[in-house]
Amino acid sequence: MSCLICGSLAFDTITTFDGRFAEHILPGKIHVLNVSFLVPSLRRDFGGCAGNIAYTYKLLGGEPVVLAALGEDGADYERRFDDLGISRRHVRVVPGSHTAQAHIITDRDDNQITSFHPGAMQLAHTQPVPTLPGLQLGIVAPDGRQAMLEHAQQMAAAQLPFVFDPGQGLPMFDGDELRRFIEQATWVVVNDYEAAMLAERTGWQLEQIAAQLRGLVVTRGAQGCDAYEQGNCTRVAGLAAERLVDPTGCGDAFRGALLWALERGWGLIDACRLGNVLGARKVACSGPQNHTASLEQLLQDYGSAYGCAAPARAA
Repeated sequence: MSCLICGSLAFDTITTFDGRFAEHILPGKIHVLNVSFLVPSLRRDFGGCAGNIAYTYKLLGGEPVVLAALGEDGADYERRFDDLGISRRHVRVVPGSHTAQAHIITDRDDNQITSFHPGAMQLAHTQPVPTLPGLQLGIVAPDGRQAMLEHAQQMAAAQLPFVFDPGQGLPMFDGDELRRFIEQATWVVVNDYEAAMLAERTGWQLEQIAAQLRGLVVTRGAQGCDAYEQGNCTRVAGLAAERLVDPTGCGDAFRGALLWALERGWGLIDACRLGNVLGARKVACSGPQNHTASLEQLLQDYGSAYGCAAPARAA
């Protein structure tokens, strides 16, 4: 049993500026802006939505099939997958291209300046959805625009149930395209800001969107999430993390757990509860792929948080 994970693979370079951007950017001189920030701390993480989701899915014992693209500089990511036991059979290395990369500077007030180079991600659509025995479901996560369009169409044509997770890629699509994604998908997962944008662009209320799906999930950070199914909306309470270290990748950890639970036949609310468990585990660690725990520990966390045992695998 496995899950097809379509999305980006990227390197995240995260730096910290000890001062405040506002003290170095003169409002009257923005049109001739030329500034430099000394960043004494620097961290390079493995990132990208597909990599982050696959990491958590594998942590839970699943077998992710990643459909994505790396650049010629992606050897470290290839070794990373090999070390984790994640297949890279469907990860294309694009000659003459860099792996997608985000460069982030955060100041003392948690303001951020980010640059993003898509690189090989722009050619992710050249890898079609494979026909593989054992694939139970998939996800279309943020990726190149054409890849998201084509992979959703291909999964729908193959009758493979999938989650549509537009994330930061949502602004790339107009109302007609987003309505088509929803019509093709089995579930949609968005955060609260994305939910408002999705409703505005499609012209559909969240209840109308949910009525076309098996389920709609709207995540709300530490407050948990709202799960829409069968005409009802249920608030699934979040968990208090042991410590707040780094929120980067929390949404992807949630999605990895959600996919693992759905693949095993759990109901949507139970799957969201496990997603909250993994989100809380992730926020206590630096980087999007450094949280660790055994499946037994995570299921114990589930029971402690929600006062009931995790479901057995459904038929």
